[in-house]
Amino acid sequence: MKHLCTTLLTAAAMSLVTACAPTSPATEETADITTVSNTEKVVALLESFNTGDTAPVAYINPNKYIQHNLAVGDGLEGFAEVVQNVPPQGFRAKVHRVFADGDFVVAHTEYDFFGPKVGFDVFRFEDGLIVEHWDNLAEITPPNPSGRTQLDGPTEVVDLDKTEANKALVSSFIADVLQGGQTDKLTSYINPEKYLQHNSGIADGLDGLGAALQFFAEQGLVMEYETVHKVLGQGNFVLSMSEGRFGKGDHVAFFDLFRLEDGLIVEHWDVIQEIPPRSEWKNDNGKF
Repeated sequence: MKHLCTTLLTAAAMSLVTACAPTSPATEETADITTVSNTEKVVALLESFNTGDTAPVAYINPNKYIQHNLAVGDGLEGFAEVVQNVPPQGFRAKVHRVFADGDFVVAHTEYDFFGPKVGFDVFRFEDGLIVEHWDNLAEITPPNPSGRTQLDGPTEVVDLDKTEANKALVSSFIADVLQGGQTDKLTSYINPEKYLQHNSGIADGLDGLGAALQFFAEQGLVMEYETVHKVLGQGNFVLSMSEGRFGKGDHVAFFDLFRLEDGLIVEHWDVIQEIPPRSEWKNDNGKF
């Protein structure tokens, strides 16, 4: 069983550990990496939690695997340390949406990982193999005031011809509004007639967003986007990976997923995770 655990790798956001449920035996033959898309490889790897299939491990470069989950040691060797903590029933994963941007693949996933969780995983490929991984993970929380969950909503990737324009718009939105505080520009970026929110504490629409920002200000809380590290997108979906301060000033990673229609943001999902102090890191690669 431990041999299966150490080889059945998957990318859960908190520890990117291995699936250990006694399910199906290992597949003898792995798919040709040249005939499987990078998004298909990521989905297969994550869903190996459920199947017990070890074949998707072949999609990870065994000689170069750079880990940015700070709770896990670098390389494939980092998995061995956490195997002993895997419960007998293993873990489960359900990919809700996935898209690719060049050599990067983004997955928005629901996990049963020491309890229900939601995560964003980002994988980088070289020569058809995964060589790097970033993630953000949070507890599943109740639906927001508009009844939306952290995972529901559209999943289809469309408007492929608008990828670069949509990424540019999200970058400008973060710079002008989230970093620059220019709330008068909100309607230049967000559709005022249709803005669907999946953050558990915020209702739909600009009114919901405004109420949340006002609450933060009145309570002396902060939401500061200090550095934008990556903006990845395909068609109507764009993910930003940012670093900053949240709440009472906690050092956090903001992973924000936006859906766009006709040049405006119409939907938003996010995961905010605290970045541990340097003394607690198990690798030297940093969160970003």
